[in-house]
Amino acid sequence: MAFIIAIGVPLLFAIVSYLFTKEKSTKIKWITWGLVTMFVFTPFISWLIAIPFGILQKDGFVAIGLMMLLLPLFFLIGLIVLLIGIFKKKDVNVKNAS
Repeated sequence: MAFIIAIGVPLLFAIVSYLFTKEKSTKIKWITWGLVTMFVFTPFISWLIAIPFGILQKDGFVAIGLMMLLLPLFFLIGLIVLLIGIFKKKDVNVKNAS
C-alpha cells in the first residue's frame, strides 16, 4: 500500500501541474516544475528508490544512507529548474529582417 501511495502522489501532482501550466508561459512552467520537483517528487522518488534497495540488501541503514544522498541531489535538481524559471527572460518572438 505504501508503494502505491508513493507512486500515486507524484503522479497526481504531475498531472495537476501539467493541467495548470498548459496555457501558461514557459517561465511559469519552469517555476512550477521546479517547485513540484523540490517539494513533491524529491521525497517520494527518494523513498521509492531507497526503501526497495534497503530491503534488497536486508539493511535499513543502507536505505537511510541512500535516502540521505538522494534527497539533496533531487532537491538540487529542482532548485536548478526553479532558478532557470526565475531568471529566464520572457518569451519574445523576433523575426529576422532579411
